[in-house]
Order: sequence, then structure tokens, then C-alpha cells
Amino acid sequence: MEKPLEQRVIILTGACGLIGRRFAGAIADAGGIVIAADLDGVKGKNICANLREQNPDRRIEFHHVDITSAESLDEMIAEVFARHGRIDGLVNNAYPRNAHYGRRLEDVTYEDFCANLGMHAGGYFLTTQRLLEPLRAHGPGGAIVNMASIYGMVAPRFQIYDGTPMTMPVEYAAIKAAVIHLTRYFAQYAKKWGIRVNCLSPGGVLDSQPESFLSAYREYAGEKGMLDPADLEGALIFLLSNGSRFVNGQNLVVDDGWSL
Repeated sequence: MEKPLEQRVIILTGACGLIGRRFAGAIADAGGIVIAADLDGVKGKNICANLREQNPDRRIEFHHVDITSAESLDEMIAEVFARHGRIDGLVNNAYPRNAHYGRRLEDVTYEDFCANLGMHAGGYFLTTQRLLEPLRAHGPGGAIVNMASIYGMVAPRFQIYDGTPMTMPVEYAAIKAAVIHLTRYFAQYAKKWGIRVNCLSPGGVLDSQPESFLSAYREYAGEKGMLDPADLEGALIFLLSNGSRFVNGQNLVVDDGWSL
């Protein structure tokens, strides 16, 4: 069976999350060596062990990292180079936020808005910045994928949240719009080295949301509505692999037509 990421060393941040866990398994199944990076050491090591138990051929190792710390990122990069001698790709998938994240617009403070934007968009900036030189070290072929969102592209549909405690956080809209344009910036900056930078914008992902929300969401989608994390795997592997070698600075939307 073809392995499009055979022997490629891929750093995946946010590996402990709902999407991150699926991505780790998918990259490993595609032949990649997964550097599963996250702040939660205990959970991260357990997840990696579980993924290897499911398939002993998977090559997955956990690394503790804080994407808002250059020192933490540089330590991880040095450890990966010492062990593998190369880095071929990066998936910016972490979702850092403070305890006040997700409040109604009227309740969001300036301090919380700036803190969440700084941790998330700032963390993606910092991680990408620190990885450019290591990716450049092995010549053309490096690939970076930033996780954005349909809500970085379109205005919120607030009506789908009616009757639920949920909302679409204003910080999220600003963060994901910034991630999409940061992707273009880094793609333009790094293309002279043969490093590609793209982003993946998913629609909503199932995570125990209320049925009233799921039903309202489906009204705007095609046959499925909310996605499973597995529905994003093919797009991710494509963007990391040679199949997308001439795709650069693009935003690949996977949302069952929701944003049309």
C-alpha cells in the first residue's frame, strides 16, 4: 500500500485534542514519523501509547511543548534533530485559550481578547517562525499546514446557536482570519526555499453538541452536516504530501458545502 509520507518527520501540535489524535494516527498510517507535541504530558503519552497499540507499525512519539514559548519550541526542535536528523513538516493544530474564552461578545474584555489572540495566532506565528530554518535545512520539500476554520472566512451564523448555551466566540473569528493570512505571508516568504505553507479550514466537528444546534447546522450543509475528525484526514495528508507539491499559500475548505 502506498505511503505518501514514508519516513517523513512531521511535528503535530495540539496532538491531544479531538482532531489532533486522529491526525496523529493518520500521519503515522501514511508512513510518517509523528512528533506528537502538546502541553499535557500525561495525556499525550497515553494517547501515543494507545495509537501504537491499535497499530504497532505506527511511529509516534510524544514531545512536551508550549507553542507560546520560543525556548520550549527550540528545545523540542533540538531533541527531534538529535533523534531523527531532520524535520519534514509541521501541522499547527494547537488550540490554546484562557479560562474566559468563549464568552458572549458583550462580556469579552480587552485583556481576554488580546490574550486569546496572542496565544493562538501568536503561537502559530512563533511555531512556524522557529520551524522555518529546520525545514529549510533539508532543501525543498518542507510542508506546513495551519488549521484555520470556515469562521476565518465567513461571518457567523448566530441563528444556529439559538436555544443553546453556545456561541461563536469573537476571538475565534479574529484568530482564524489571522491564521489564513499568516499562511499566505509565510508561503510567500518561504517559497524561495521550496517550503510550502497552506491551511485547512474545517467546518464544524462533532463533539457532543446539542441536537438543536446540529439540526440547525445541517440546514446549511450538504448530505452530512457536522464532520467527524476522520473526514479531515485525506485533506491533511494531501497538503503534507508530494500530491500537493505545487499547492502553496492556499486555504483548503472541508465543510460539506456549509460556507457556500
